[in-house]
Amino acid sequence: MGLISQNIPLPETVSSGTHPCLILNADHQPLSYFPLSLWSWQDAVKAVFLDRVNVINSYDAVVRSVDFEMPIPSVVSLKDYIPQNRAPAFTRFNLFLRDGFECVYCSGSDNLTFDHVIPKRLGGKTTWKNIAAACSQCNLRKGGRLPKEARMFPKRAPFTPTMHQLQAQGRRFPPNYLHESWLDYLYWDVELEA
Repeated sequence: MGLISQNIPLPETVSSGTHPCLILNADHQPLSYFPLSLWSWQDAVKAVFLDRVNVINSYDAVVRSVDFEMPIPSVVSLKDYIPQNRAPAFTRFNLFLRDGFECVYCSGSDNLTFDHVIPKRLGGKTTWKNIAAACSQCNLRKGGRLPKEARMFPKRAPFTPTMHQLQAQGRRFPPNYLHESWLDYLYWDVELEA
């Protein structure tokens, strides 16, 4: 007898771009919020077999081999804790994340670039404390002048963020897709059931 004639539901079909897995640190906190720490289902299954993670929750979908069947993990936690107190990398992405993906001069979010608050020609360095997110229009208008000369003052002074500050900032930008099994581990403003 076939599966269909017995009215047994067939498991969901699995394709390569589906079923992302939320990765939690050993303390059950996401490794990052923005971008959200996700692995493909293939990487999650591999990590399970290599005994690097604990499966916290799974999808209804399964992967099969000839003699094995396994639910696809939707949430896993690392067995070894990765410290989050390291200094964040000074990257364009982290800079934009620190500044909330908006211009420090006009609060716009189109065509973001970065601005040397103290221009390089006046000795300004390319560091966390001198670089700010700016839209291309404000950056062009300010040019190579000091804020006082351009009469353009950042709404918040540039600073060196901690990993915790970037994580907190990342919580402000939930991704388009949040699987229900992830919600207990993420702290975005989602409506709670009564």
